[in-house]
Amino acid sequence: MISLSAARIGEIVGGRVLGSPDVMISSGVETDSRRIEPGFLFVAKPGEQTDGHLFVSDAKASGAVAALVQHEVSDNITQIVVPDVVAALGLLATAVLDQLREQGNLTVIGVTGSNGKTSTKNMLRAALETFGETIAPRESFNNEVGAPISMLLAKPSTKYLVVELGAGGLGSIDYLAKMCKPDIGVELKIGLAHAGEFGGIEVTARIKAELIKHIRPEGLLVYNGDDSYCREMATEFPGKSVSFGANSADYQLTDSQLSLDGTSGTVRFSNGETKELTLQILGEHQMMNALATIAVCDSLGLSRDRVFEALKALPLAERWRMQLQEREGIAIINDAYNASPDSTKAALQTLAVLGRQTGRRTIAVLGEMAELGEFSVHEHDSIGRLVVRLNIDQLVVVGAGAKLIHMGATQEGSWDGESKFFERIDEALEAVREMLRLGDIVLVKSSKSANLSHLGDALMGVE
Repeated sequence: MISLSAARIGEIVGGRVLGSPDVMISSGVETDSRRIEPGFLFVAKPGEQTDGHLFVSDAKASGAVAALVQHEVSDNITQIVVPDVVAALGLLATAVLDQLREQGNLTVIGVTGSNGKTSTKNMLRAALETFGETIAPRESFNNEVGAPISMLLAKPSTKYLVVELGAGGLGSIDYLAKMCKPDIGVELKIGLAHAGEFGGIEVTARIKAELIKHIRPEGLLVYNGDDSYCREMATEFPGKSVSFGANSADYQLTDSQLSLDGTSGTVRFSNGETKELTLQILGEHQMMNALATIAVCDSLGLSRDRVFEALKALPLAERWRMQLQEREGIAIINDAYNASPDSTKAALQTLAVLGRQTGRRTIAVLGEMAELGEFSVHEHDSIGRLVVRLNIDQLVVVGAGAKLIHMGATQEGSWDGESKFFERIDEALEAVREMLRLGDIVLVKSSKSANLSHLGDALMGVE
C-alpha cells in the first residue's frame, strides 16, 4: 500500500479524524483483526454475525495504527469516522489506484464470469509475476469489501494488478469496475451460477456486462468466443477485443488431452501459428482459463515461452479447485469450493474421461449447488441424469439440498445401489471410505456452503 496519513485518508473518504491526523498508514488495510500487521488501517465493518467495532482493541494490539469506523469507539487509537465504512473503503481504493496510475507503472486486469474467475486470477498471477511485481487477491476476495482491500495492496513498485470482480446483483460489477478502471477486461463465461439469486441467466449477463463500460478507452476486452453472451458484449465494446475458445477464436484450443498428470492441447493463434500448452491442472475448462491468461499476456507484449512455462509450472489453480492427490493408489479430486451447473458438468466430464482412459472405477461425491432459486430442481435433477449418461460407476449424494441429484440418477435408469444418498457428511464419508478400492478415481464437488471440501480433505488425509 502507498503511505497515507490519517488526515489524507479522512480527506479522501470524507471522514472526521479523531486522534493524531499525522499518523501514517503504510502497510495495508484489513477488516479481519486477526490479519492485522504493524502499520495497518483496521476497517471496523459491521457484519451479520458480529461487529468490527468490537475488535478495534484487538486490531490495535496487533499493530493497527488507525481504524476506519462508523461511530467513535473508546479505544485509544486514531479513528476516521464515516457514515459507511464499506463505501469509504471503495473511495480509498479508487483514489489510491488513480494516484498509482499517474506514476505510469501500473496495469490493471479485471476478471469476471460465472465460472473460472479465481483459477484465471491465479494463472494470471503465476504468469505476470515472472515479468514484474504482481498483486492478485487471496482466495476469492472479489466483492465490495474484498476487491478494494486487494486493490489497496498495490504500491509504486507494482507493475500488474489483477482484480477479481464478483457479482452481487445489478450494479455490483459496475461499482467494482468503476473503482479499478481496468486496462484489460476479461469475460470468462456466463452461466447459471447465482441465476436463482439474480433472476435468470439474462440478468447475470447484464451484470457481467457492466465491466465493459469501465475498461479504459485504450484498453482491451478478452472474451470467451464460445459463449453467445460474451460475443454479444464484444459487439457492444467500442475498443479492441480478442476472443478465446474451442471454436473459431483468436486464441483457439485444439487437440486437447486429459490425464491424471494434467491437461494438454494445442493453442492456435489468429495468425495461424501454433504452440503446445501443458497444465498440471485437470480439466479442459481450465485450458480455457489458460487461454484467457495467454491472451492478456500477449496484449502486454510478454514472452509467450515464459508465459507457457509459468502456466505449466503452476501445480494447482487453487485449493479445493480440481485439487488432485493420489493416496494409497486412489486418486482424489477435491473440487468442492464452489459449484454451478456448468462447473459441475465440466468436473463430471473430466472424471468420466479419466475413467475411460485409465480403466479405473469412477466415483462422484456430489453436494448441493447453491443459489439456483427456481432453477434448482431442474438443474440438480439434470446433474443426476448426466452422471448416469457419462457412465460414472458410483454416485454418492450428500445433503438434503442435493437429494434431487440422487433422484434424477435413479429416474434416468440408475443401477441398483449405484446411487446412494446420505443426509450427513460424516455418514457419507464413512460410506465412501468403505467402498474405496485400489485404483479408484473420486471426484468431490459441491458449493462451499455444503462443506464437502472437508470430506475431500479427509479422504486425502489433509488437515
